Amino acid sequence: MSSENDRPAPPTTSASIVVLTLARTVETELNAALAPLDLTVSRLGLLGHIAAMPGTSFSELARMSGITVQSVHAAVKALAGAGLVRDNTARAGSASAIEVTPDGARLMERARAAVAEVDERLFGEAADPIQRQVGDTIRAAFSG
Repeated sequence: MSSENDRPAPPTTSASIVVLTLARTVETELNAALAPLDLTVSRLGLLGHIAAMPGTSFSELARMSGITVQSVHAAVKALAGAGLVRDNTARAGSASAIEVTPDGARLMERARAAVAEVDERLFGEAADPIQRQVGDTIRAAFSG
């Protein structure tokens, strides 16, 4: 018969694992909220980068988004096909002049509302107290 002293100690909580688990939950919730807008977290992020830095290059977008330049080209082409951005590049090889269209800006406003609903559900007043604390800490760390 084993005693309580023979039990292994509970595992140490890893901040990395907790953050990764929470990030997956957030991404799943955001993608579900953005789906009716025909957006994903990645597409919204790319739109946001373009809106914040009109005329940015494909290389800069790739670095900011953490994807390849080829993937950025494909994504921008899809966004342009949907009328959300336009690439005013005069000719192949010239500097990019990508910008969000008025339709893209309106979609981003709708997406911001969807993101705010997810934020409130996951980190607002009625959320789990620990998640609320995480949200407060993140907002405090990045405000300023």
